[in-house]
Amino acid sequence: MRKKLLVVGILFLLFSTSVTAQNLEYSSILIPDNLKENANSIVRLQSIDIAILSQNAIEIKTKKVITVLNSKGLSNVDAKEYYSKSEKITSIQAIIYNAFGREIKKIKKSDFKDQSIADGFSILTDGRILFLDYTPTDYPFTVVFESETKSSNTAFIPSWVPIDDYFESVQKSEINIHFPSDLGFKYKEINFEGRNIKKKEQPNLITFTAEDIAAEKPEDYSPSSSKILPLVKFGLEKFYLEGVEGNAKTWEEYGKWTYANLLSDTEELSDETKTKINSLVGSETDPLKKAKIIYKYVQDKTRYVSIQLGIGGWKPMLAKDVDRLGYGDCKALTNYTRVLLKTVGVESYYTEIYGDRSKKDFETDFVSTQGNHVILALPNDNKMIFLECTSQSTPFGYQGTFTDDRFALLIKPDKGEIIKTNQYIEKISSQISKGNYTIDQDGNLSGNVIIKSKGIQYSNKYKLETESKEKIDEYYKDYFSWVNNLKFEKIKFNNDKENVEFTEDLKLNASNYGNLNGATMMLPINVFDQNSNVPQRYRSRKNPIEISRGFYDEDEIEVNLPQGYTLDAKPDNIEIKEKFGTYKIELTILNPNKILYKRSLIINQGIYDKSEYENYRKFREQIAKADNSKIVLTKK
Repeated sequence: MRKKLLVVGILFLLFSTSVTAQNLEYSSILIPDNLKENANSIVRLQSIDIAILSQNAIEIKTKKVITVLNSKGLSNVDAKEYYSKSEKITSIQAIIYNAFGREIKKIKKSDFKDQSIADGFSILTDGRILFLDYTPTDYPFTVVFESETKSSNTAFIPSWVPIDDYFESVQKSEINIHFPSDLGFKYKEINFEGRNIKKKEQPNLITFTAEDIAAEKPEDYSPSSSKILPLVKFGLEKFYLEGVEGNAKTWEEYGKWTYANLLSDTEELSDETKTKINSLVGSETDPLKKAKIIYKYVQDKTRYVSIQLGIGGWKPMLAKDVDRLGYGDCKALTNYTRVLLKTVGVESYYTEIYGDRSKKDFETDFVSTQGNHVILALPNDNKMIFLECTSQSTPFGYQGTFTDDRFALLIKPDKGEIIKTNQYIEKISSQISKGNYTIDQDGNLSGNVIIKSKGIQYSNKYKLETESKEKIDEYYKDYFSWVNNLKFEKIKFNNDKENVEFTEDLKLNASNYGNLNGATMMLPINVFDQNSNVPQRYRSRKNPIEISRGFYDEDEIEVNLPQGYTLDAKPDNIEIKEKFGTYKIELTILNPNKILYKRSLIINQGIYDKSEYENYRKFREQIAKADNSKIVLTKK
């Protein structure tokens, strides 16, 4: 009864307020409860109307009404538009409403923040952005954002993303695309399963509508959001890009067009540079060794900047300009390296890819511009070596987590070709630890360990050598978080770029590592490599499990026990085998005061059904428990 009276009171308050100052449809009180659950923001309405007028003309009208429930939802407002010489903002505005639908602020075009899209590395850019810069005083509040834009570029038709992120609900999101029949309009639906999404097709018009989608929470070991949240990609077989007509009917045609229009006229080098490069390579005939010489030359000579001027967003700088200036973006530096290799007779290919720590593949059955990064592919013995040309420190042929194990587009002079970059399998992504430690009679620890990391585990370590002492100490105190009172007497690194192996040589000590209780001392035997991560428990798991990258750890540690103590108890030898991996520990008593501790852990890359999640969680729980297992010593 009290709840009904409260609702009546709220409604009376709403209707008794001046109608001209309110818009009840924007009141957050009227949002259904099921859409508020797990939500930081709620899209009340998203309406996108796209009119493709011709091969070189596109107009977009956007209206987005979003209620922000708390500060975590602020980033989902997304009230912004980009513009340049070929992309115009014809109108833009926003209105802010409070929780009761009362208008509290109107933001005109002149009130939007206007700034360059330079990213801190950019030195050439004509791209700019207008964005809403609003600091709320109360939550919840609602933003009504509207904009209209025009562009001559039709190579990139915006995708429809009804749900921007986790913790966001959607009442209604709709997109309408009007298109001519002669440009080869196409689309691809992604992650629609189980969603309330409708599609309506008419001649030269397609509409997608999503309604009443509750917010989703991320789950441990879920695939990335791009593999879960719904999306529609759009494209044209005949498009226009900064004054150049293009064709993307097949990957072969798209690659040929890219080479002819974006690469072929960038290859000129001065005679002086050609002479220098040929002299640098000298009498070397092995293509791989030549490539290593050229790669090091590029790393020593150039630095990365972002170029975003007109077609510079897609077309590399001229190789001779990179050579003269000593800088470029990923396209320019990759193309420059390709041209230098071509000068010394080594074949390589410009390769478009989506670079991100979360693996994101090209949609291989949907021909369109999909990449955000460029790397170089070097053929070698029927396989490809991939070169990251923007880094001054990455070893030759090492990809790391930014470009590993995903589909990309290789550009040849006569065609494009979908390829997959190299995967770092479990045994390659290794961490091998060998060392010893000693426990004295007071439970104090002193030890030495050498840790060698390769594969993906190399990428987690090799930048340590350039960090400050404070950052390094902070890293190791977190890495050895289970060891209290930790101090380092020596930290020495060796970055072997030829073999892509990073070595840590550590000497450390810790007071009171052993817990004394009368004549008994207890201590965790695994000092150097505890894996304590246990996935969260879920009452009802929604998503499959993805272990995106596997790895292998191996430890061999000698443990010197204190004089005057005997070993009273130790962990049993353990071997756990599951489809997710294998864990093994083995303890050998070498003499009354010395134990050899061996440990190995393999975690397998793979995707597993959600029904397997609890088994995986228990597998990791067993590992965490075993890694924290203790020995018990008794004073004689």
